Amino acid sequence: MQILAYLIPISLVLGGVGLLAFVYTVKSNQYDDPDGDAQRILSGQYDDKPKP
Repeated sequence: MQILAYLIPISLVLGGVGLLAFVYTVKSNQYDDPDGDAQRILSGQYDDKPKP
């Protein structure tokens, strides 16, 4: 049971680091893709069955 005294704070710190990394990526607009998949799926540029 003494190991929990180490594991709980370590897990909270690692979770906090992950949360801070996520917030940083959101604030630096890494998830913004205005032309993204909505336009890409309608494009005929990419073919699922390329010619041999």
